[in-house]
Amino acid sequence: MPRDAGASDGGVLSPGGDGVSDGADGARDFTSGEYVAALRDEVEDGFGVVDPDGGSQAGRNATDLVIVTGVSGGGRSTVARALENVGYYVVDNLPQALLLDMAELAHAAQGAARRTAMVLDVRSHAFSTDLPGAVKSLRERGFNPRMVFVDADDEVLIRRFESVRRSHPLQGAGRLSDGIAAERKLLQEAREQADVLIDTSHLNVNQLRGRIEEMFGEEDTTQIRVTVLSFGFKYGLPPDADFVLDARFLPNPYWVPELREHTGRETDVSRYVLGQRGAITFVETYARLINATAPGFEREGKRYLTIAVGCTGGKHRSVAIAEELARRLREMRLSASPQHRDLGRE
Repeated sequence: MPRDAGASDGGVLSPGGDGVSDGADGARDFTSGEYVAALRDEVEDGFGVVDPDGGSQAGRNATDLVIVTGVSGGGRSTVARALENVGYYVVDNLPQALLLDMAELAHAAQGAARRTAMVLDVRSHAFSTDLPGAVKSLRERGFNPRMVFVDADDEVLIRRFESVRRSHPLQGAGRLSDGIAAERKLLQEAREQADVLIDTSHLNVNQLRGRIEEMFGEEDTTQIRVTVLSFGFKYGLPPDADFVLDARFLPNPYWVPELREHTGRETDVSRYVLGQRGAITFVETYARLINATAPGFEREGKRYLTIAVGCTGGKHRSVAIAEELARRLREMRLSASPQHRDLGRE
């Protein structure tokens, strides 16, 4: 089955392989016509005979379950491959009716499939609109799943489908926009209840892969992970931001000829930005705020926090501030990493 276009070279995301995986990836692909026995065979082939009793109820919360869904063309297959890269056993295109069965099989594998990701796709005939209800059933059985939802702007999705000359799976006899609208309605509640919302409108394949690997690459998932995301206001606000910081009160290095072609990741630009009046106070104030609120977010079960730092174009001020803020958060013993959404767009 085809991959996302550009997957090998960091190109733009496309719906070419979204939600499915080719054989080279090793992701497990089950269509609606297959049964629980096929799932059991796959687990046994990879990890040995599973415990027929399914293990103890108390141990289910130790099974690291990730549920991936989202709009067609949003990048589900890239997320699936990134999860495989960090050690997850990935079941791609899983019918929702088999969600609980797969979770039980992963648990029964007695640790061999402790980290399992399940990718759900509306193209599966067994897909139900009640994904939040299915997640609730998992929690009632003692599991603690995390749901990742990938999204993108309608205009971006249309370009991705047109670039590979594919129709939307829910388009029918209508237009691309009709299929996208129908899918958004189907997934609205799942989007609202997702633990992680990732907007891929301005991400290429490698950027999305890196973000997922950063989020899920460590064994310890109890500590909140902070992404400090720089962006340019002229390209739009990041929809997945929890906090939005505005660095446009600082002088713009763009108007300094010797700095114009450089970025906020370079020493000269960083020194210029952080040397401006109020810059360090700005960073310190937000670092203290984030550090003070992080324990509360953790108590409420939030594992990922996105701090968006914006300037005009996302090249100078926001980048320098994001790098410095992430550094200070790490000094406060928070897991923080900078990412730069719009760097290189100008």
